[in-house]
Amino acid sequence: MVLYEEDYVVNSRGMKLFTCSWKPEEQQEIKALIFLCHGYGMESSITMNSTALRLTKAGFAVYGMDYEGHGKSEGLNGFIKNFDGLVHDVSFHYSSICGNYSSTKREENKGKTRFLMGESMGGAVVLLLARKKPCFWDGAVLVAPMCKLAEEIKPHPMVISFLTKLTRFIPTWKIVPSNDIIDVAFKESHIRKQVRENEYCYKGRPRLKTAHQLLMVSLDIEQNLHQVSMPFIVLHGEDDKVTDKDVSKLLYEVSSSSDKTFKLYPKMWHGLLYGESPENLEIVFSDIIRWLDERASVINQRLETDLKA
Repeated sequence: MVLYEEDYVVNSRGMKLFTCSWKPEEQQEIKALIFLCHGYGMESSITMNSTALRLTKAGFAVYGMDYEGHGKSEGLNGFIKNFDGLVHDVSFHYSSICGNYSSTKREENKGKTRFLMGESMGGAVVLLLARKKPCFWDGAVLVAPMCKLAEEIKPHPMVISFLTKLTRFIPTWKIVPSNDIIDVAFKESHIRKQVRENEYCYKGRPRLKTAHQLLMVSLDIEQNLHQVSMPFIVLHGEDDKVTDKDVSKLLYEVSSSSDKTFKLYPKMWHGLLYGESPENLEIVFSDIIRWLDERASVINQRLETDLKA
């Protein structure tokens, strides 16, 4: 049995943000805490539900939240005014769940192993969270992370230059030319249909300021891959046309982490967590859960040894 809960928190800008959690039944021992960071235009409670259920049934407590302007949270739909603010919201809420603030009601989570898990833009959020608190998180699962936008979905450089100048005047306008990301992200047609029918997923053209923020963040991350020091596994589909698989491989090669794993899946697309066939999903989640189990086991054994010392 999985215990599912929903709630709202208020960020520093007075916006109500949707949060949710999936936990194993009370008598089951929790291996670790996993904090989900969803992709651009996506949300937690529906599109990430199958992922959370798999992880919960494997013995993990899973937490999610919708960023401002996404899903069930307040804010202009699909609008990211400032990526740093978005990362701050996630950092503050997830840290509070870990018992990092005196006002928290999550005392039972203090001392538990904690992993981040982000897909696509959520992978960029994870990398920036780790940059803010490099010693706080015990590891990360990066699924097709937005370390660099694939050339297939980026407008021509001259168009980017022109639109960047317009950003200060019409930041919320939906005029950025782009392919239909749903068509190129999810391999299975019934998943594309589900995403299109999900009222909480943003499906319009990228807003000017949003596109500019995503571009700037991806450039920043690409230039600082060597700074990533936490344990991580990065997973990417070989036929991904949304984020760049070569930069995921570069992250693996140049990061300063001493514990890193890279998985490249032949013939798979961008949506590795819910956009592939059941057979492919089993392969991906088998790799993810094995990696989490191994790290959680080592960390928990070390914590037990420290407590006895």
